[in-house]
Amino acid sequence: MPVNSFLDYHMSWKPEKHQLKRPIYLSLAEKLEQDIKSGLLAPGTKLPPQRELADFLDINFTTITRAYSLCERKGLIYAITGSGTFVSPNAKLPITISMDNTPKNLIELGFIASFEQCNSMVVETVQEVSRKKYVEQLFGYDDPTGMQHQKMAGINWMKPFGIEAGPENMAIVSGALNALAITLYALFEPGDKIAVDTFTYSNFIELARTFQIQLIPISGDEEGMLPAELYNQCILSGIDGVFLMPSCSNPTTVMISQQRKKELAKVIQKQNLILIEDDVYAFLSAGLIKDYEGSMYQFIPDQTIYICGTSKSICSGLRIAYMVFGEQFREKILKGIFNINVKTSSFDAEIITELILNGTAHQIVNEKKRLAECADKLYQDRFSSHGLNEHPYSFHRWLPISSKLSSEHLEDRFKEHGIQVFHSDRFLCNTSEHKTFLRVALSSCSTLEELENGLHILKNALEFL
Repeated sequence: MPVNSFLDYHMSWKPEKHQLKRPIYLSLAEKLEQDIKSGLLAPGTKLPPQRELADFLDINFTTITRAYSLCERKGLIYAITGSGTFVSPNAKLPITISMDNTPKNLIELGFIASFEQCNSMVVETVQEVSRKKYVEQLFGYDDPTGMQHQKMAGINWMKPFGIEAGPENMAIVSGALNALAITLYALFEPGDKIAVDTFTYSNFIELARTFQIQLIPISGDEEGMLPAELYNQCILSGIDGVFLMPSCSNPTTVMISQQRKKELAKVIQKQNLILIEDDVYAFLSAGLIKDYEGSMYQFIPDQTIYICGTSKSICSGLRIAYMVFGEQFREKILKGIFNINVKTSSFDAEIITELILNGTAHQIVNEKKRLAECADKLYQDRFSSHGLNEHPYSFHRWLPISSKLSSEHLEDRFKEHGIQVFHSDRFLCNTSEHKTFLRVALSSCSTLEELENGLHILKNALEFL
């Protein structure tokens, strides 16, 4: 079809052909990324069908397919079978959440810390470890996956979560996010597909973009991801893995029920998927939640990468996490650790080990549980639950809101009121969702009084949206 016949034809995106350079698919992908990040193409915009765009530009259909595929792998766009291709809801802005460049004058209700006032309970053990006769051995390159006694302490720490593993099938790495990066690097290829909850951990979304791994959102209910929907997407999309936070989902706080864990495990086993189980909040469930019976790892250990970080449970500044993996993954995971980490700090690992062995870690957990209960009461006094299977001791809450403001403008509006809080678009993965929420951190203020003030400001600000 002649190009000029499209001059008056409505299309959501009309790139100029004379601006494209060879290779055309790469130049077209760069132009699409530029127009998305500049705001020319808003989140949720439906892009022209591939054949229609090919006719408009008078180029080969497969060139459009390659350009769209490249942007899809970067997480900029997503496709829904039978509906079309759309701009991702969080494609415009970086969504990684950290404390970097956070204004000091704001009350922090965005970033989820871990009741940092408990860090004083770690100091005495740090001093004891520094005085040990063998402390110099902790500063070398030896034992890149952790010392034997450190691994055994980690295995004992994870037993209440249903983890049974030998030291040869576990490693100590530099935090849960580091474990996730190692897993994606070691076990997945660009273009692979991982199933996630519709709202999922924003830093995992960014990691997937970095490794050009496509995330496929799976709908869920109050018990977690729906097994039938996971199975359907396996058939339709060719899923390679699944990422779940069963004990307490970030951001929704949903706990996956024991029955749902079993049902999901059956689908994962049957479809030969890799389960990435981020169980950073298991410490708030084992022995505390009535119906908690352990991790999903216990159902499919040979297909699971189990990750147990200690930043939330013990100390955030000591970047330690335990990775447990099936024998089939051992060689690739170890290679990934050596290539990305070289090794994790043995000194930090020794402090965590000593905290576990001398009982201080359990005292810290008890204190954080107490603080979580107090923080949740402050929240419940102002905001009601939205009916999902929320974790009662969660360090954050998922607050439904009604607002037509964009996520960027809404977050800026809260900053003007003196608080930082994050919009649900940061966590929305490759789909359209009309419901909007705020993720409200309850564990980041230095005192409960500061948290109470922040929640008061939040409630008042919401009334004027």
